[in-house]
Formats: sequence, C-alpha cells, structure tokens
Amino acid sequence: MNDLLRRWWLVPVLFVIVAGSLAVNVHGSQPNRWFPVVLAALASLVLFAIDRFPWAVVVDGALVGGYFLANGDNGPIFFVIIVATFLVALRRPPRQWVPLVVLAALLVWIGLTVRGVRSEALDLRVWQSFGVGAFSAAAAAIATSVRLRTEARADRVRRAASEEKLRMAQDLHDGVGHGLAVIAMQAGVALHVLDRDPAGARRSLEAIRDTSSEALESLRAELSQLTGDAARRAPRRTLADLDALVARVSAAGLRVSRSGATTGTESALSTDLEATAYAVVQEALTNVLRHADATAVDLRIDRDGDTLVVVVTDDGSGGPVQDEGMGISGMRTRIESAGGTLSVGPRPQGGFEVRAVLPA
Repeated sequence: MNDLLRRWWLVPVLFVIVAGSLAVNVHGSQPNRWFPVVLAALASLVLFAIDRFPWAVVVDGALVGGYFLANGDNGPIFFVIIVATFLVALRRPPRQWVPLVVLAALLVWIGLTVRGVRSEALDLRVWQSFGVGAFSAAAAAIATSVRLRTEARADRVRRAASEEKLRMAQDLHDGVGHGLAVIAMQAGVALHVLDRDPAGARRSLEAIRDTSSEALESLRAELSQLTGDAARRAPRRTLADLDALVARVSAAGLRVSRSGATTGTESALSTDLEATAYAVVQEALTNVLRHADATAVDLRIDRDGDTLVVVVTDDGSGGPVQDEGMGISGMRTRIESAGGTLSVGPRPQGGFEVRAVLPA
C-alpha cells in the first residue's frame, strides 16, 4: 500500500498510455486493433509492481515487444519502458537493474524490428530503438542520481544518530563511572575509620551522598535524551570546575596537587576545548582511583602558545595500557576529534602518566 501511495503519479501515466494507445489503434480510417491496446494497458499496470518485483521490467519489455509484434501503432507505449527503467533504477543498484533493463530493451527491439520488416520501414524502427534507448538511459541516470542522494542523506542521518549515541554513552561513562569510583573509595574510607573516627566517616558519607546525587542527575539528563522527555541537559564542565573535581577526589583519600600556568587564560579558551580538557582530567583521575593503587597525583595544565597541555601523573603501580572499552579509548577519540594528541603509559620512575596536547 505504501508503494502504491508513493507512486500515485503512475495513475496519470497509466491513463496517458492507455488513452493514447486506444487513440492510435482504434479509429475509423484503420482496422481496429484492440489486442495492442490490451497489451498497453497490462504494461502500464505492471509499472506498479516494479517497486517490489524488479524483474517486472522484463515483463514490461515483453508486453511492449508484444505490442509491436501485434502491429500496434506508434504512440505513448514508448513511455512504458522509459518509466520502468526509471522506477527500477530508483530503488536498485546498477548491478541488479542493468541486466533486467538490457533484456527488456532486447525484447522491445525484437518487436520493433519484426514490425519494421513487415512494414518495410526498418530504418525508422532502428531510429526509434535508438531514441527509446537514449531516453531510457537518461531516465536511469536521473533515477540513480536521486537514489544516491537519498542514500547519502539517510547515511548522514544514521551517522549523526550513531555519533549522538556514542556521545551519550561517553558522557554516561565519564559522569556515572567517575561518580561510582569516588563512591567506592569514599565507602572504603568510611568503613576504615568508622569506629575510631566517626566524624571522618560522616564526611565520607556526605561525600557519597553528594557524588551519588550528581551522578544520578547526569544519568537522568542523558536518559531524558533517549526518551524524549523534557529535562535540563547536564551542563558542560570546564576548567573552572576542576577545583570541585579535585576536592571530590581528595576527599576519597587521594592527594592531588595542581600546577600550571593557565590562570587568566581560561576566558581565551573555547568551551569545547575546556570541556575536552576537563574530561581528560576526570577520566585520568577515575582510572587512578580504580586501577593505580596510588596515594598521590600531580595535575598540570599549561597554556603553551597555541596549545593546551594536560598532564596527569600518579605514584601508583603503573602497568600496561588497557586501551579498550570507553576509558582511554574514549579519551583518545575526544582528543583526536579536537585535533590533539594523547600519550599514555607507565613512567620509568614508576607510576603512570596521561599527557594530552590540544590546539588552543
């Protein structure tokens, strides 16, 4: 039904072909030829089936060839093969429709040739064959161009949807993953000092409350994008939010020292660049909490001419790079999409280093 609705314009084509074939074959001065008119009507009806059955092009070729074999006169019957070629090229790649159209054209050519031999007007029939072939080729070229544009537009839509899903997954990984890592560390601290330092345990529990609330808000904002519900999108983090990030990680028992020469230059940095730099620091600190067994981290952010350099080092156990999942791999994708470079790995003196260089 959808195919029929989409091809509503075939209804006037059907009318023109049937009415025109009736006019040129059934009139007072010539013997009435009803059989060619019936073949023309059938060929027009077959056009509606080409969307679903591409081999119907060959059926149309046989019906048009039969029209000429039945001594049907010239008229709009020529449009059948042209329209059929357009329809099949609009929905199928060339490797599928070219053999079918060639076979259909051969059947039409046979009908034209036989009629030309019988009427001793073979030269005219040859020129008619070339004309139909030229118009069919033009129709195929137009249909192929339309199909390629449609497919390209659909690919862009699918790619945009995939990129948005990847972005949402990355944001969830960054926000919720970091929150869970901090919560786990804070819970461990609370359990460790619960008996001898109730005030310290209370501080850890308060940090867990605040961190879980922030992680849930981030999760709710991202899920609202999937469900289409109206919800405020989680704000993009910038370098101004690093103090809160460092304080949260420090409260989990990890000593974090900051250094660098970015004071006063943040206003000259784009929001996208700051968000990328923040995500690098967040992911690096999360990995330290989860994997490094470290006690201290050094965070350095420098503005060096046209580049922003972010370096995070720790005194943990180091180890081989696990560039899988959405951790370091996602960090690398973010940085490379911004035109920067990322290097990660254990340090010779011990610990682990994450270094990102971003164009400022």
